Amino acid sequence: MSKLIESAPAAGRITLVGAGPGDADLLTLRAIKRLQAADVVLYDDLAGEDFMAYLHPDAELVAVGKRAGHPSPRQDEVSRLAISYALRGKHVVRLKAGDPTLFARADEELRAARDAGIAVEIVPGITTATAAAAAIGASLTKRGVARRVQFVTGHDVDGRLPRDLDLAALADATATTCVYMGKATFPALVAQLIARGLSAATPAVMVESLGTDATNVQRGSVSEIAARLTADRPSGPCMILYGAALEES
Repeated sequence: MSKLIESAPAAGRITLVGAGPGDADLLTLRAIKRLQAADVVLYDDLAGEDFMAYLHPDAELVAVGKRAGHPSPRQDEVSRLAISYALRGKHVVRLKAGDPTLFARADEELRAARDAGIAVEIVPGITTATAAAAAIGASLTKRGVARRVQFVTGHDVDGRLPRDLDLAALADATATTCVYMGKATFPALVAQLIARGLSAATPAVMVESLGTDATNVQRGSVSEIAARLTADRPSGPCMILYGAALEES
């Protein structure tokens, strides 16, 4: 009697896909193609739900989103989960809000996949800063006013304002600064920036829950936005932009 030889599963792969701010019509064509071909989708909370319309009916959905102040999977657990599916021959889409390469811990997932010998691809998405600028009808750069844009995270791994920020650069009002995940720490940041010469009247915009029906835009100066966050912190995720380019004409 001949023995049946069980063949090894086909090589799996992992694709890090940027979901943008949550609006399905802002997904790239490549992102849609990868979603349509996915066997498993590990998705963030902030990626929204509209992307599900593009999935194969048999695709497996796993929520792995991390939200500040809420129970959530550890990053190493998410990486292990993606790798375990890929080792079984699955095409795994790791769907991340915004762009995978900006404050999304993609470096850790890329390293874990490569260490496991798994092919990995990145599909860029629209990052929240540029989506916020589009939502408010503003340009992040302005000829003769703002020739530089800087992205910064508002909290460290402990939830506090990072201690190694380049405060001199962040106090430059001729740059447009985009603060990710900063609603809890922006007041402390503004206090330090004003102490380093940033005008308290520097224009600022805060966009809450971008890409959802609950999107809320608040304009003011950096000191006014900081005061509002101190008095009543929003429940939704916020993108904060400030700089001379945001001065309304």
